Amino acid sequence: MRALVVMVVLVGGPGCRNAAPSFVRTAAASDEHGASARRGDDDAPRRSRLAEGRQIFRFDTFGDEDFWGGALRLHQAIEGSAHGGVGAGVSPKTALAVGLKVDVDALSKATVDALQAGNVNLDDPAVTVALLTSNAVVGLTGFSDGKGGLRTLGIQCALCHSTVDNSLAPGIGHRLDGWPNRDLNVGAIVGLSPDLSPVAKLLGVDEKTVRAVLASWGPGKFDALLFLDGKAFRPDGKSAATVLPAAFGLAGVNLHTYTGWGSVPYWNAFVAVLEMHGKGTFYDPRLDDAARFPVAARAGFGHLKADPDLVTSKLAALHDYQLSLEAPRPPAGSFDEEAAGRGRQVFAARCAGCHVAPLYTEPGWNMHTGAEIGIDDFQASRSPDGRYRTTPLRGLFTRAKGGFYHDGRFATLNAVVDHYDSAFKLGLPGRQKSDLVEFLKSL
Repeated sequence: MRALVVMVVLVGGPGCRNAAPSFVRTAAASDEHGASARRGDDDAPRRSRLAEGRQIFRFDTFGDEDFWGGALRLHQAIEGSAHGGVGAGVSPKTALAVGLKVDVDALSKATVDALQAGNVNLDDPAVTVALLTSNAVVGLTGFSDGKGGLRTLGIQCALCHSTVDNSLAPGIGHRLDGWPNRDLNVGAIVGLSPDLSPVAKLLGVDEKTVRAVLASWGPGKFDALLFLDGKAFRPDGKSAATVLPAAFGLAGVNLHTYTGWGSVPYWNAFVAVLEMHGKGTFYDPRLDDAARFPVAARAGFGHLKADPDLVTSKLAALHDYQLSLEAPRPPAGSFDEEAAGRGRQVFAARCAGCHVAPLYTEPGWNMHTGAEIGIDDFQASRSPDGRYRTTPLRGLFTRAKGGFYHDGRFATLNAVVDHYDSAFKLGLPGRQKSDLVEFLKSL
């Protein structure tokens, strides 16, 4: 009975759990857009497209629940045996500990009040179930079985590429779309699945090995290329996973990821179909190269076509929305303005050849070999072009947790500057280094 009461409080009453509840604020439902269209506003179509893209980014599973719930049965591990699943279940406290975030705007006022008063049991998996079926967990949607448990579970783009502002509590706040969730432990979450045999079969290994690989990733990391080349570890024995990238500030920027591959809509299709396991069409004959991409070639990943296709028709709106996400400004007081002004001059003289303002990457084909930037080529060699993209620098403060560069190898911006000073023999004095760091923090 208590679990039922908790769910009613969370979702605002019975009858809300089989669809996005009315208190979930989505751009598609905005009165402003409808009013603009009625006024004949010339900008209304664009706003409507952006609203559609935001809805897709935040809530569309592309049908991937057939994989995460149907094949991996991940929802059963979350709900626990008390609610028809397996094991102890995942409490809200555990969910927050592995980096899942809660959208405060998707909660009823009663829930917010109860959380502030400490009257929600954060050790109860029933609360997690209620949050999932209310679209309150960023990037995850639970589909109710109508009996207090879950029928299946799907994921969205926002799982990895959104976080919250912690305005209500740590891990609970307003959405910040495009920000990388560097708290998210993807490996630990997927590792909860009671059945990883589909992944093991794809990689040609046993489930024990899959679980060990997932456990090696850690917070804020994911290895998208594992499911193409099967390389779980670097030659030095470290995990091959990369830190989750930002999805903001990409307007005008060529290529989306650390090692290129393709444009923003290319990567959206790649992730939606190959990584999220949505139902869509994906074409890239480069993946037929069995020597470089043995897993992908064996699985035919370069030539996938689903019927119905739940991805392709959504790529345009998703693209528009992502390009509308501007890089956030750093918090007031987070850098020394006077030092940053001096650092701007150092940057212009030493760094602007590649990081061209205001994009802070090269216009055009912004790719470099590992040797050109003074690092190994392991991750680059896993991509078709064998190069690294010049990363846009705005909003660097959102990427501080987990380190900088594709694999987080440099823990601080000071370490990044030291690397370039050494690799390029710049001979920067200490004052110029620190000024340069303050400028980078100001972007």
